[in-house]
Amino acid sequence: MDQWKIGEITLTWLDGGVTHMDGGAMFGVVPKPLWEKRYPVNDKNQIELRTEPILIKGLGGKNILIESGIGAGKLTDKQLRNYGVSEESLIHKSLEKEGLAPSDIDIVLMTHMHFDHACGLSKWQEDKLVPVFENAVIYTSEIEWAELKNPNVRSQNTYWRENWEPIAHQVKTFEEEIVPIEGIKMIHTGGHSDGHSIIELNVGSEKIYHLGDIMPTHAHHNPLWVLAYDDYPMTSIFAKQKWIKPDTWYFFYHDCIYRAVKWDKDGNILERVPRSPKM
Repeated sequence: MDQWKIGEITLTWLDGGVTHMDGGAMFGVVPKPLWEKRYPVNDKNQIELRTEPILIKGLGGKNILIESGIGAGKLTDKQLRNYGVSEESLIHKSLEKEGLAPSDIDIVLMTHMHFDHACGLSKWQEDKLVPVFENAVIYTSEIEWAELKNPNVRSQNTYWRENWEPIAHQVKTFEEEIVPIEGIKMIHTGGHSDGHSIIELNVGSEKIYHLGDIMPTHAHHNPLWVLAYDDYPMTSIFAKQKWIKPDTWYFFYHDCIYRAVKWDKDGNILERVPRSPKM
């Protein structure tokens, strides 16, 4: 597991699984000869997308998790194949290495509730789905929660009943923004989904960001490089123009190369935290 200590905060990436999604869909209208220079692609035109929740320690004595991973035993064989899942979640083993159990997680911050972020919130216990993080408060935007429960003809492919019914009693929603605990803020942006949110961490005098799936990897830094999966691509573009700033740290859930990156005003990488090769 990779860890990054910045100020008094420690971020630890947990083993939440791995997917491989179509590169064309992940880069939308951007021609492949451009994006493949920035992010590796396999012979099936798939790019590797980690689904690794970020454990945050050092804020108010709480154990905070961003996203929940792909889960384990939640997908059919067909889904595993179609989504290129090569590894499922081993969250409990990752937490054990930190001296924790899933029941020790106090807060889970969900940028949105698409299956590759939310499947890890519940698990099968015999023939019943139950919460994984049984003592946590789970935060997501009010818009996201409403659509998750009543998806439309497009979003029903990613908003699944199995991912919200078992944890409904744990969920706390918000409209524009919320501060679950001092030092961390969730801000509704829309874009990737109508209810999508980003996360801002205060580290001393510095702010660092997790932009969720409006910038799922470092290769999506260009505001115009948005996903074909985005429900509202122009909203994503506007949000990226607003929130991507020079000399500022951004950290990732999906990136297979970097854990965090800082760019200069011209879009050149100033500093980076690489992902360690899995042993």
